[in-house]
Amino acid sequence: MIRDGDTRVLQPIGTIRTAFSRKEDAPAQGALRPEGVGTIEVLPEYIDALDSVDTFSHLILLYALDRPESVQMRPVPLLGDSPTGLFATRHPARPNGIGLTVVSLLAREGATLTVGMVDMLDQTPLLDIKPYVPTFDAFPEASEGWFAGCRDRAATPGRA
Repeated sequence: MIRDGDTRVLQPIGTIRTAFSRKEDAPAQGALRPEGVGTIEVLPEYIDALDSVDTFSHLILLYALDRPESVQMRPVPLLGDSPTGLFATRHPARPNGIGLTVVSLLAREGATLTVGMVDMLDQTPLLDIKPYVPTFDAFPEASEGWFAGCRDRAATPGRA
């Protein structure tokens, strides 16, 4: 719990490397460009924490959105037509600058993970890795909210 006056400092556990140096180059969601490949370089002190990670096909990455934009309370979301409340989107201009992406794990070599479906910028600080477990993380019956029916639409110009 964070109490009044407390400051919690999150320390990166590694760095995410991708081919995307600018926001305009990166897909809005990695699943929209599954061929996008990147690497995760985990700091040496966390290499033991990678034990058995390669038994999973997908991982959840939590990372710092370290190139902040001003927070937008009602951005126009990817595939959306009108402003929507920030917390009903995955827009990156967020109050606490925490990003989340599910990636496919392609390979592990020591402290380096090769992953697919990346959507983050090169040299993004990695905060945490969690296994994607369909039993806990997939809810096919879940409502898609305003996104329902947008799956086959073209992305907003400039966002792929």
